[in-house]
Amino acid sequence: MAYEHAVVLTGGIASGKSTAGALLSMLGFRIIDADAIAREVMEGQAPAVVEAFGEEILDDSGAIDRKKLGAIVFADEAARKRLEGILHPPIREEILRRSEEQERLGQPYLIDIPLFYETGGDYPIERVAVVYAPRETQLRRLMEREGLDEGEALRRLDAQLDIEEKRRRATWVLDNSGDLKQLQGECEALKEKILESFR
Repeated sequence: MAYEHAVVLTGGIASGKSTAGALLSMLGFRIIDADAIAREVMEGQAPAVVEAFGEEILDDSGAIDRKKLGAIVFADEAARKRLEGILHPPIREEILRRSEEQERLGQPYLIDIPLFYETGGDYPIERVAVVYAPRETQLRRLMEREGLDEGEALRRLDAQLDIEEKRRRATWVLDNSGDLKQLQGECEALKEKILESFR
């Protein structure tokens, strides 16, 4: 049955989820990456996305410029919902297909879903690991990583459920408010907790 051995890996924007995912992969977990699937789906759905948002979202080569599109959808909730309506159904379908493949192995695996709580009704998964960093840390990292001003970074943070609420709902929390060594220790401890929960 799909999702039976699945654990969701999620967090807030710029909380360090990708780094945690890489560490957990090194610890032996197989990972279904919803962001990678979303990029594949975006390519396949490009004509529908351009039709919805106009050719101004294209770069010089004619491909969708994710930064331009992001600036539109993070500033306008209706636009974000329109994009989700195009992308989310095929993303869900592909995650389901890959989950069914993983279930044949009968071992725990991770599904990295950045917006799990925002779209959580889509995935009937009970075990959730949240990568946590305080909001002010998220803001600083996001501005540094994406080169955004504070207003734009705050709009992106505000488009997601607050990190403290995600932390409250989590089965397990990976605290990434410190350095990489601390996060590595958190991931090693999480591995044992996940394996124990399936025994």
